[in-house]
Amino acid sequence: MAEGGGQHEDGRGPRAAARPPTDVRLRLLALALLGHGVVVGVLVLVLAPFVLVAAHLLGGGALGPEHAYVLVLPAAVAAVVVRTLWVRFEPPEGHRLAPGEAPALQAEVERLRRAMGAPPLEGIVIDGDLNARAASLPRALGLLGHRHVLVLGLPLLRILDRERLAAVIAHEFGHFTADDGRFAAWVHLSRGTWYRLRDGLGAHGFGFAWLLSRFYGWLAPRFDLASRALARAHEYAADAASARAVGAQAAADALATIELASRRLEARFWPRLWARARIQSHPPAQLQAPLLQAATSGGLDDVARLAAADAPQPAADPSDTHPTLLQRLQALDARPRARAAAEPAAAMLGDLEARLERRFDDAWRDAVRAQWQAGYEAAAADRRRLAALEALAAPTAAELAELARLSEQVRIDIDPLPAYERALAASPDHVPSLLRAGLLQLRGDDPAAGAVRLQRAVELDPRAARAALDALQALALGPGLAPEAIARIQALCATFAALAGPAPAAPEDGAAPADALQPHDLDADALRRLGARLACEPRVARAWIVRRTPALSGTPPHYLVLLDWRGSVVSEAAGLAQLEQSLALPGATLELSTGTHQARLARQVRRLCGEPVYRKGTR
Repeated sequence: MAEGGGQHEDGRGPRAAARPPTDVRLRLLALALLGHGVVVGVLVLVLAPFVLVAAHLLGGGALGPEHAYVLVLPAAVAAVVVRTLWVRFEPPEGHRLAPGEAPALQAEVERLRRAMGAPPLEGIVIDGDLNARAASLPRALGLLGHRHVLVLGLPLLRILDRERLAAVIAHEFGHFTADDGRFAAWVHLSRGTWYRLRDGLGAHGFGFAWLLSRFYGWLAPRFDLASRALARAHEYAADAASARAVGAQAAADALATIELASRRLEARFWPRLWARARIQSHPPAQLQAPLLQAATSGGLDDVARLAAADAPQPAADPSDTHPTLLQRLQALDARPRARAAAEPAAAMLGDLEARLERRFDDAWRDAVRAQWQAGYEAAAADRRRLAALEALAAPTAAELAELARLSEQVRIDIDPLPAYERALAASPDHVPSLLRAGLLQLRGDDPAAGAVRLQRAVELDPRAARAALDALQALALGPGLAPEAIARIQALCATFAALAGPAPAAPEDGAAPADALQPHDLDADALRRLGARLACEPRVARAWIVRRTPALSGTPPHYLVLLDWRGSVVSEAAGLAQLEQSLALPGATLELSTGTHQARLARQVRRLCGEPVYRKGTR
């Protein structure tokens, strides 16, 4: 691997970035020992009466009724703690390759495993995600070692050629062979333990269990956040291992290909797919084929723009488990090549590829059917309202603006720009319509006109500078932009950044300004529909909802939904993203949060809302 001079989120060089600072490791160790110490202390405390009673019996004493009173409560608390800690680690879901199945792929994986000195694999699993991961399943909580499974997503095999897939597989084997692998595995196991204790103890009515739940509710997010630095360091180490095995160039090409495909899906495919739930009562028959088309559509120029040092880059987030693409490329001292992939690696699956596509399509459709139907029912009011607006012979300017907004949300197969043109013809200075029309034109065929409209919106309402800047920065990260649009976006971002000033800093721990949150104004029917959709997500136990103060007048109401999330912390981000895409409130936008790293904000929402608007098991 060629060692470059790129800097990372902590300002250190690439070799140092592969290992987190000592103070991070010490903080993790201290928090973990505190958490384990409380568990051990509680178990010693609750088991002490049993030891005393046993000593009493061994000393010739008799067992009396009073001993039962002494033992009942400790036994109940011990049972709660032990049951909470007793976790079965399920193997990854997907299709496990049988011996002799897809022999070319299995041979390539085994070749790379031997070359990198990685431990033997228990199996290779193919799933339906655009991802790859190294899964280590502990035996007896890790005391008897681990079982290792390599998970490869079918979409990943389809967008990568064999050279780039080799870089990805080598990266995953790098996680198995990293110097800090055992420490990282222990950290991951501990992180899950604190969340399980928080949720398991909180589900019981014992006052002592409630106090312990509060303690682990304090410990879990702090340990989780501190562990993210370790996770980022291991990504650098795995990248370095991949570069040593297959070359830095192949590693950079693979990183950029996956990043670009992910952005294409996040920018266009997933929002449009879930928007279809607003007008179609059943999920589409296919997922994998359109997903592949969306992931690979676009020009090769996007690769170079994505990796450019002066291109808009997402800010480093301390809660992320992965460094940004630019940081990883700087550590590799390599730039991805703007060239098409060779034969897809999925060719190594042979006839299995088509069978897996059908299987994953069916599984996805069954998994989202309930959420999809709930989203369709929730959008009924929007569909009726749009039909009523379209039937008006002489709509007002306000009705035309509402019609344009609903057209963009509901008529997803029709270009919404003509509707915004009608709205602006009736009310040329309507700021929300200027913003939306300008963004559509920047993304489309007339970036010059789009830039003029965005500038006009900010001239009319300086508060629009912040909203426009945020939208432009998100648009700049997406694929498929024309060179003129890129230049216009960069110029507008510079102008609007000066007008908007620095982004408003959130108070410590994610709290919101006192006047930013208001009680929600939803009626019982809207809350019932929201509860029906949340009931489709088994990981949501309770929910609270408040209304955020809009930044611009004339924009749809914005609601913040706080969720009591009972799923794995590893799946939280992906689960929330999918749930947010499937939720809808007529004429409003929703923002989801679990409060994991925003304890003060969560307290504000619960205090303002009062009782939860949804509880599992109630509708």
